[in-house]
Amino acid sequence: MNKQDLVAVVAETGELSKAKAGEVLDAVFDAIGQALKAKQEVRLVGFGSFATSSRKAGKGRNPRTGEEIEIAASTTVRFKAGKALKDTLG
Repeated sequence: MNKQDLVAVVAETGELSKAKAGEVLDAVFDAIGQALKAKQEVRLVGFGSFATSSRKAGKGRNPRTGEEIEIAASTTVRFKAGKALKDTLG
């Protein structure tokens, strides 16, 4: 499922136009992104939680050349599925 498929499902379920459903989804995604940028955890009860995680800088190897390279520190997003989502999957 891609974003357009999700917009169509939300529009149909919520009895909204596709344009309005798209705006709502964009607002939700933006709110989640802004909260994560501010280092806040986002918990959606029953669905799951999003949180940021820091990765330390380190060294790695280029698999093609075997040359050692520096890997910069970075911040990534973690997602942990909630109980209801896990139960849906079986």
